[in-house]
Amino acid sequence: VRWVADNAAELRIDPTRIAVGGSSAGGNLAAAAALVARDRGGPRIAFQLLTVPATELSSKAASHREFAEGYGLTSADMTWYGTHYVRSAADADDPYASVLRADLHDMPPAFVITAECDPLRDDGEAYADRLRELGIAARYKRYLGMFHGFMSFPGALPEAAQAFDDAGKALREALA
Repeated sequence: VRWVADNAAELRIDPTRIAVGGSSAGGNLAAAAALVARDRGGPRIAFQLLTVPATELSSKAASHREFAEGYGLTSADMTWYGTHYVRSAADADDPYASVLRADLHDMPPAFVITAECDPLRDDGEAYADRLRELGIAARYKRYLGMFHGFMSFPGALPEAAQAFDDAGKALREALA
């Protein structure tokens, strides 16, 4: 993020309109990048676009139990990914790894896309809710009947195509 801001002129972008975004673990990395930028004095991030984000590595949320099996991303998958994402179990408590645990004051506005049948659903929605509780413009949209990787199929799933349209609209509005 710092490199993008430092090279804004060469990239022909407005350094005051930098957004971060990502899906699943990439959503975690995007939110963590916004957190690091805030904590290290910039650059100021204008917007977060997070799709089915992993915001808590040690989640006990109901959606983790309800959709632990049979919907693509399993609880066994999450355990495996978690052990490879951080060096030790203690690192899962680090707010840069589990952004839902962070102090979220002064974070950028966000649009969070969640899927109804996704173990990560409740944690993604909780992230948007926590931002809103702090007075930050944030919202989530839950796509009913959808699973974790649904956005990989915009040609087959109308909900995926709609999610891309909604994400594009949110990004355009945030950076207008």
